[in-house]
Amino acid sequence: MQTITILYIILALLLSLSVAYFQYFFKEKNKAKINVVLFVLRTLSLFLLLLLLINPTIKKTELINTKPVLAVLVDNSKSIPYFKETKRITTFLSEIKNDNNIKEKFDINSFSFGSDVKPLDSLSFTENETNVSKAITAVNDLYEDKIAPIILLSDGNQTIGNDYEFINSKQKIYPIVFGDTIQYQDLKISQLNVNKYSYIKNKFPVEVFLNYEGKENVSSQFSIYKEGKTVFTKKIQFSETNNVQTISTNITSSKEGLQYYTASINKIEGEKNTKNNSKSFSVEVIDEQTKVLILTSVLHPDLGVLKKSIESNKQRSVDVFLIDKFKFNINDYQLVVLNQPNNSFNNILNEVKSSNSNYFLISGANTDWNFINKQQLGFTKNALNQTENYGASFSNSFLTFSQKDIGFNQFPPLKDQFGEVSISKEHQTLLFQNINGLETQQPLLATLEENNQKIGVLFGEGLWKWRAASFLNSNSFEDFDVFIGNLVQYLASNKKRNRLEVNAESLYPANASIQISAFYTDKNYLFDSRAFLEITVTNSVTKEVVKNPFSLINNAYQAEIENLNAGDYEYKVSVKGQNIHKYGKFKITDYQIEEQFTNANSEKLQKLANKTEGKLYFKNEIEKLKKVLLEDKSFYTTQKSISKEQNLIDWKWVLFVVIGLLSIEWFIRKYYGKI
Repeated sequence: MQTITILYIILALLLSLSVAYFQYFFKEKNKAKINVVLFVLRTLSLFLLLLLLINPTIKKTELINTKPVLAVLVDNSKSIPYFKETKRITTFLSEIKNDNNIKEKFDINSFSFGSDVKPLDSLSFTENETNVSKAITAVNDLYEDKIAPIILLSDGNQTIGNDYEFINSKQKIYPIVFGDTIQYQDLKISQLNVNKYSYIKNKFPVEVFLNYEGKENVSSQFSIYKEGKTVFTKKIQFSETNNVQTISTNITSSKEGLQYYTASINKIEGEKNTKNNSKSFSVEVIDEQTKVLILTSVLHPDLGVLKKSIESNKQRSVDVFLIDKFKFNINDYQLVVLNQPNNSFNNILNEVKSSNSNYFLISGANTDWNFINKQQLGFTKNALNQTENYGASFSNSFLTFSQKDIGFNQFPPLKDQFGEVSISKEHQTLLFQNINGLETQQPLLATLEENNQKIGVLFGEGLWKWRAASFLNSNSFEDFDVFIGNLVQYLASNKKRNRLEVNAESLYPANASIQISAFYTDKNYLFDSRAFLEITVTNSVTKEVVKNPFSLINNAYQAEIENLNAGDYEYKVSVKGQNIHKYGKFKITDYQIEEQFTNANSEKLQKLANKTEGKLYFKNEIEKLKKVLLEDKSFYTTQKSISKEQNLIDWKWVLFVVIGLLSIEWFIRKYYGKI
């Protein structure tokens, strides 16, 4: 108790004595004995009332024991029943959780994981993907300030996420291996690369990576099929040292529309898992020829990069002219690229506006923004007489056309004149400006559309640096060229814009969650968040129908469909109350990624255990695991003292006593006629 509180209590007692003395003894001629009783009652009641106001407290120290946490991570993916380990893994978990010695030393918390991590209430073993790295990271973050060793019950096969072999974990990890550890011979298609689009009668490249696990020399045959017919075949040889083969070929697009293909490698003798021997892919074949015109006011490396990227598709051709050398008709081209425009572009821009032609404007250090701002193009820039470097930030809400993030935020910055951009027309932003690591809401690359005219604007020069950086990242120009190709394909298309746009893949793996997004606008082509959208999915063979509503997420509608069997499907997206529909189709393959593994990955689990100072165990070594956990002195109970301030008096009882004392005093005074 503090000294000041003690002084207050003493003062309260003196004040109570003084008031009671003044009332019953000061100038009192008749000093009857009853006055002494009344004096005592009044003193006590006043003192207790003042004590309530002072509310004295004392410090109390409590000791709290905190046991270490034993975090049990259980693989809930489909690979566990594939290895027929569901019963063993459930039994192992039960023995850990019900062991009295373990429960006495640890607080046991269990989690299940697949693509995500969840507190364990029951195991279904139905997860389509496995992310071991995410599960370990989540537990480390959850018990950052605690002693929490991790028991990992898994086959060690991961399908998504960062490689857990190199994860940094402050907690010791004890992997328990479930699944077959015997190494079988296995051939598989590990990766398949193909462009999403091709032009009719054009050859599109297909690149396939084949892997072999085994020690014997084997031979097989790789083939690509379309509608049951072989379009490519090649014999291949494998050995223990020559266990990777890359097949590259070009296939001719002979039919317009969405075309499905299957890549397959023949089974070898003794091969246990054949589900990873084939993989389906699709290509959308477009019957279209595109001519692109690039007009420029300056010579720049971007011109060569644009020409190479656009012409990487053989169905596109590019003509490049200095603005003062161009004497032809822009109507001969599907798209006009205006590079660094100035007042020399006046006639061309007038033609573009009058003919409602599609164009792509690229600005830079030599752009005349005073001239552009006067053209009423739907965008302006309050440019200052200085330049700035603008990095790129990818926008996930961009739905004008399908474009993945190819690492834009890692690309070198583009150069443009510094100033604020304003866009008055309806637009979508693919890339936002990033200035010295600070993300802004200013557009770096945007698309505009009005009256069937499509416009693209890139606020910066230096695309040649992006193509070089893309090559360094992926050892190929393909990602960048596909990005430019997607942009050109959208801008060069003269198709009338629909109020309802749907973005869906043409091919999904079995049991995957199918996500389809939609963008709906009102009659002014402004995004309409009031609409109710619904998707109807029909199996082409069984005619089974599934209906799902769309959810509004940010500035887009999204629907998620689960538990569809392998097969061909048609879908229809409808807007309630409007005669607006969008049709499409997709295919679900019977390829399940969780069934591609032939054995448990004990080697990787062993490396994880060594890196975190844990130890690897097999499913029949539970007693060894228990012994190590119980004997490890680094898993100790911590004791912590907590100081709490506790009230010295209970106000309810004190108030009750005060009322009692005052009541007794009143009755005595009443009895003796002192009231």
